[in-house]
Amino acid sequence: MNHRFVSVLVGIRIALCFALGIAAVSQQARADRIGDAPEGWQSWSPRDEIAPRFSVAARAGRKGGTLLRIAGNGNPGVHGAWRKTMEKAVPGRYYHLVAYYRAERVANERRSVSARLDWLDEKGKRARPPDYASDTGKEGEWMRLEYVAQAPENARSVRIELSLAWERSGSVTWDDIRLVEVPPPRERIVRAMTIYHRPKGTKSAQESVDQFCRLVETAAAARPDVICLPEGISVIGTGKSYAEVSESIPGPTTSRLGELARKLNSYIAAGIYERDAAIVYNTAVLIGRRGEIVGKYRKTHLPYEEVEAGLTPGDSFPVFETDFGKVGLLICWDIQFPEAARALGLAGAELILVPIWGGSEVLARGRAIENHAFLITSSYDMKTFIVDPTGAVLAEASTRQPVGMAEINLDRKIIQPWLGDMKTRTWKERAVSASTSR
Repeated sequence: MNHRFVSVLVGIRIALCFALGIAAVSQQARADRIGDAPEGWQSWSPRDEIAPRFSVAARAGRKGGTLLRIAGNGNPGVHGAWRKTMEKAVPGRYYHLVAYYRAERVANERRSVSARLDWLDEKGKRARPPDYASDTGKEGEWMRLEYVAQAPENARSVRIELSLAWERSGSVTWDDIRLVEVPPPRERIVRAMTIYHRPKGTKSAQESVDQFCRLVETAAAARPDVICLPEGISVIGTGKSYAEVSESIPGPTTSRLGELARKLNSYIAAGIYERDAAIVYNTAVLIGRRGEIVGKYRKTHLPYEEVEAGLTPGDSFPVFETDFGKVGLLICWDIQFPEAARALGLAGAELILVPIWGGSEVLARGRAIENHAFLITSSYDMKTFIVDPTGAVLAEASTRQPVGMAEINLDRKIIQPWLGDMKTRTWKERAVSASTSR
């Protein structure tokens, strides 16, 4: 082959990769047009030797559009994407990305299948770390991914990237991809309350529960959206056993908490002891604004003291829909182990309520950080606080100030320098074994 001709080809390839702002250590990335691909879409891989197979299917989409497909090509290190650059991104304005995909033989879709936005400056360089879209639900066989991003001040264009990685025999089909400018999104502000109180010398479960309710009522003017009470509010101070204060759900305590919830128009979480025939559980209940039982969680991690007292562990980690967002419940010893909070995070929990007797403040804050969730504890023997996804304490309750209040913004984006939006990146880059992936 003519050496001059080869030099020209290499020069064209290097120039193209430079224009896209992509580089690899040993070899330039490739970006190719595929015949019949929609205008502007190009295939890309960081290295030719791990490139997947790209293909298109005209008039085959959900709404009759063209499908973009990526297949694993038999290589366990496969990595590639469809890319399209949208010019004229306006700094400070908001853009809504929507994309649908259908995966086949992909073990961990959250890790291996991605839709993201790369904001580029006037030189075509990355303006900030990428924004990853999150899965927001299935429509038939299609998973919907979405993200609302504010263009950074130095952005001049934005690149959409739809990728597949590390699935030798898997494939992903992309459809109905949209990026449109939208008004600034409305933020979900939640007024959260936590209580520090330890009844002593009470004669019954009802008396202990009533003390908590009266304390909460003194702070009714704060108009809380959600209130967290401690673990075992029906046993603390009574001197009775778990079995002696156990009750059905619904039962007397959930009825009393329901009255309080209706009066304050608030959600309330609290720990009680649930009886189901001969079985007694350490249970946290979530009461809705109308006094209804939204759901319950049975403590899964039992210390030996509770095992020896005859309690039985639960076996699931439900997440509950509220009118402000998704809420998960944990109880005390659950904080000691990462799996419980991780299960709630994987299910989409944005706020974790933790009725707790006592435990590690560091671990509680760590669970908020590693799952990028707000977390509220209400306790007897440790800090009672409200924590944000960075681990920062927003409010605290104590003997001197038994009510802690904070406004939390569930839509707050925590953009870390050099890392980007940690809420979506946390889940996108989480490596798990096949036995623990979702």
